[in-house]
Amino acid sequence: MKYVILDCYTDEPSGLGVPPYVGTYPRYIYGKLITEGHNVTYLTIDDMRLLKKYDGQKPIINEKQKTKIDIYNLTKNSPIIKEVLADCDSLIVIMGVHTPGKYLSAIPGTIREVQDYVKDVRCEKILTGPAGSEHGSQLEGGKWSEKPDMKIWDTADPNYFNVSTFNEINKYAPAGAKVLEHINPEHSIMEIETSTGCFRDIGCSYCVEANKPQVFREQEDIHSEVRALYEAGARHFRLGKQTCFYSYKKQNAKEIEKLLKPIADLKPKTLHIDNANPVMVNEEITKIIVKYCTPGNIAAFGVESFDMEVIKKNQLNSTPSATMRAVEIINKYGKERGENGMSKLLPGINILFGLQGETKQTHAENMKYFSEILDKDYFVRRINIRKVVPFEGTPLHERVGNKFLRKNDKYYWKWRNQIRQEVDFEMLKKVAPIGLVLKDCIAEVHDGGITFCRQIGTYPLIVGVKERLDLQKSYDIKITGHMLRSITGEVVKEE
Repeated sequence: MKYVILDCYTDEPSGLGVPPYVGTYPRYIYGKLITEGHNVTYLTIDDMRLLKKYDGQKPIINEKQKTKIDIYNLTKNSPIIKEVLADCDSLIVIMGVHTPGKYLSAIPGTIREVQDYVKDVRCEKILTGPAGSEHGSQLEGGKWSEKPDMKIWDTADPNYFNVSTFNEINKYAPAGAKVLEHINPEHSIMEIETSTGCFRDIGCSYCVEANKPQVFREQEDIHSEVRALYEAGARHFRLGKQTCFYSYKKQNAKEIEKLLKPIADLKPKTLHIDNANPVMVNEEITKIIVKYCTPGNIAAFGVESFDMEVIKKNQLNSTPSATMRAVEIINKYGKERGENGMSKLLPGINILFGLQGETKQTHAENMKYFSEILDKDYFVRRINIRKVVPFEGTPLHERVGNKFLRKNDKYYWKWRNQIRQEVDFEMLKKVAPIGLVLKDCIAEVHDGGITFCRQIGTYPLIVGVKERLDLQKSYDIKITGHMLRSITGEVVKEE
């Protein structure tokens, strides 16, 4: 059969597949289909937008305009998309956002947008990935999720191709590296899966991962996939598809070292992690992560709130004291700067608005602990603030829905702005002081006469340079100033 994979990108609590990340869904499905002998073409939502919105012609951008990020991530198949769609037997659409974020050079597809594009394609249409689940998809925090119109789809199933158990994944993941033939992987990051589910018996009230059993993937299988991706041209890797990296193999430091060392021996340009439960952070594992991973690494903590009332009512995974201890440990071993200019390993903190029990005191508690972090001179790379999405099937949806989102929405701008002004801004000046040189920053997008650049990695700093640099080229940039969540800089000229 002739299959077309249309990657509309995914963002979940335990996995990212929005460019520059190449997610697991397209790789696994591609690997399964080519192993079975099918003809498979890989496309992105950007290819489809170019066809539908721009009639297949890339618009000419002048020096005063922004880069069109809706068509930034085109595949090599973009010129033949009409022929490919006309000749395919089955269109597989991968999409779904469960943790809405902001993306510098990509826009994930929404269900409504994609349905409009594919409704007239004459073939079997399969919706898979997170959007195919009961939870649907939502690109904006604080809103109800979108659900597919089943008049358009033949099937909607998050695991339609049954590549969801590690026995199946390990059969097809190495072959899935061949999907990189359809793109230029030089500046792409491979999201790597190490486990499924959560170690906690009762998960957080809002989380869609909580009802999945915790299963660990064996190191040899992970290494086999990473080697295949490396041979296919990938040089940047993030062990990010799991709820807590520190929990791998029941928080076993020796097993984590067995996981990291062979990947580090390949000498990738980037080896990072994502997601850590502060309760699980200890010194032994932190030292191993710092030893084998590359600088600029972030352990993102799903703190969500420092308010004990909110923590109790939403079964959140940490307490303020446990979070502060984890911040201290990671700073102790990871604060030192590496060769690219950034600290070797820093914590990140996620905050959610709209959880059950949220009051004005919630914000006061958050500010109290952020102030303590600043006062103790701990580094935190980034604070991610978003509105919760009350997905169907979660305890939050069943108990209160969007009650607290509606109740406190009038405060959110003020709360967010205070964190940005009083915490983020001060923290940036510590993490990335004026005069620091950040090496190997990729020029990613233009906004008039400004170029926004960043290193390749997990949650990299965005640097605005006041000149129109050639995109997709690498520059060393010296920091010249700070904004609320980003920095300004100038290119270090070669002497």
